[in-house]
Amino acid sequence: MALAGLLLLELGLYASCFVCGIVTAASITIVQGNFGGRCMLYGLVNYNATVNLIGVQSYSAPSLCYFVSAISVIVAVVCFSLSLYWVYTCCIEGEIRRERVWMNLIIAVSGVFLFFLLITGCMLKIGRDSLCTSVIQNVHNITRCEEAQARKWVSPFNGERFYSSLYKAETAAWINFFFWLIIGVLVLVQRRQSSGPKAIVGGYEGYGGPAGGLFGDPGVTAAETEPFFNNPARPQ
Repeated sequence: MALAGLLLLELGLYASCFVCGIVTAASITIVQGNFGGRCMLYGLVNYNATVNLIGVQSYSAPSLCYFVSAISVIVAVVCFSLSLYWVYTCCIEGEIRRERVWMNLIIAVSGVFLFFLLITGCMLKIGRDSLCTSVIQNVHNITRCEEAQARKWVSPFNGERFYSSLYKAETAAWINFFFWLIIGVLVLVQRRQSSGPKAIVGGYEGYGGPAGGLFGDPGVTAAETEPFFNNPARPQ
């Protein structure tokens, strides 16, 4: 695949990662807002059978949800900036220039993002499972976590969309992780394809030497070395 095609695919992945980051941050913020700013990841619930209401027994520190939202927003901002840069480069300047130093930087950024997105995805997965386990064990007549969304919660809590929002945030985080993995591979391929091949000269490898040069040395040509290697026979 040509470098331009790989870059176009990379640009599409940046746009997709931007959307995933916004979805994750927005979904976590919605759940926090419905529970009065509390972070329900790893939370526990109780059930009042008398009034048929679900309450919140314990919850995580708000900084846990803030961390997930912050990582998602940072990834979204970086992806949006990179998308704008490449759109400007392709449409305004009309040429594509990729230097190795910038490709190395993108590879480093993708590694950092993959690390934090992995942590974010695991936190969302384990935190949601912990909350759902508490819901299924404590709330009567519930076999699936999403069924609690149709139940009434103790005021001021609103669990109308808590499961679907947490599930959406987790899914977007894992998709974001997968897309950044692809981005890292694409940049590695582009860096390898953009590297100039070694010149094979006279059976030896050289860099940048003209054809016929000795060991790729631009200052020595085949015409200059010919008298030394092809001396005419001396008369007897």
